[in-house]
Amino acid sequence: MATQHFLLFETAIGICALVWEGERFIGAQLPERDEAAARKRLERRFPEAEEAEAQGFVADTVAGIRALFEGEKRDLSHLPLAIERTPDFNRRVYEVALSIPHGETLTYGEVAQRIGEPGAARAVGVALGQNPWPIIVPCHRVLAAGGKTGGFSADGGVETKLRILTIEKAQTSAEPGLFEALPLAARPPRS
Repeated sequence: MATQHFLLFETAIGICALVWEGERFIGAQLPERDEAAARKRLERRFPEAEEAEAQGFVADTVAGIRALFEGEKRDLSHLPLAIERTPDFNRRVYEVALSIPHGETLTYGEVAQRIGEPGAARAVGVALGQNPWPIIVPCHRVLAAGGKTGGFSADGGVETKLRILTIEKAQTSAEPGLFEALPLAARPPRS
């Protein structure tokens, strides 16, 4: 078995982490409250991983995640993941999540429909809660029905989810925003 490596790196929303084995990611981590908490969580999840420098595809991924958290439109769906290590149901959920474009969202029920499991919205939520690659597999882009946020297992919970969706300028509801229903001439300018 190849050696597992990890890297902690600073982003606009805090210290994130990537974990890889060979040329594929086996884990990612959204920010914890501080570096010590991030290291402790990594040690629990990947006790065999050794700290390493960012090179090649890892350095490119760090740059992409940093850019995403600074508001740039980035697609991380092409990154190499050890997705076959996840249960079949979870893999299908993650594949749908990977297809959600930057700034857009789906509901748990819509994901369930897309994997051919109508009525499995709760199971979709459980699978997303087990996502080994948050931000790469954008589980933050999946919401509960009616534009409700649903859960989020990263440190900071739903607040972190909303922060990332705000950075992406995602519409979180089919309902128009306060100014969206106004005629074009009456809308305030977009920034």
